Amino acid sequence: MTHVVSAPKSDGLHYLVMRDDIAARIAAGDLQPGDRLPSERRLQDETGLARGTVRAGLFQLEAEGVIYRRDRSGWYVSPPPVIYDPTRWDGFMSYVEAQGRRPTTETLSAEPVTADALLAQVFSRPPGAPLFMIRRRRHVDGRAVLVESIVVDAALAPDLLRFSFDQSLTSILKSEYGLSVARNAVRMQPCALTGHEAEALRLKPGLPGLAVQRTSYDAQGRVVEFDHEHWRHDAVRISVDTRVR
Repeated sequence: MTHVVSAPKSDGLHYLVMRDDIAARIAAGDLQPGDRLPSERRLQDETGLARGTVRAGLFQLEAEGVIYRRDRSGWYVSPPPVIYDPTRWDGFMSYVEAQGRRPTTETLSAEPVTADALLAQVFSRPPGAPLFMIRRRRHVDGRAVLVESIVVDAALAPDLLRFSFDQSLTSILKSEYGLSVARNAVRMQPCALTGHEAEALRLKPGLPGLAVQRTSYDAQGRVVEFDHEHWRHDAVRISVDTRVR
């Protein structure tokens, strides 16, 4: 195996030597997506660095999206990110499969709720109006990549909770209720994954992520879905194809 070592760094930055070495091995193909890295103990023995220094290098690579951790299993090379165009109405299952990847969905909860002041404004409904909230965890090739909370107007999709949401919600709304999206309003911003989102994605709290808020409208201007997504930062690459008018 080719082993590339960067030029020595000044005192206090030795973790960058290890970081550069692992990054170079990944770039050269010696370590492939999904490969497990040597244990922290073995990295200590190979480099002669202290445990804290080794971890600093690994945390740096994790923050850059190059590697990721599995609970009680170790460090792994990150797979390629999913290419995601949040302005399109293609469901998660469709656009992930189109990229030759394996999507799965896990429903965390599905329950009736009532509109608070914010949701009443979003859906143009009175406060207290019945809504449905669905929380799901989405996986690509077996790895959890995002958690989402979706709110649907119960007036547009009565008895929605009788369905399984481990399948495509897009397909359910279209086939069962005749609801199709004509326009998406999308807001995206970087975030720190904390609390429920970090726990659901099995990540160390505070790691960077991408927050996506999407309001989907039908041709009559009614809100079909109000969706909040939180992606792990190494799992997604935003690509929007626009046409100049």
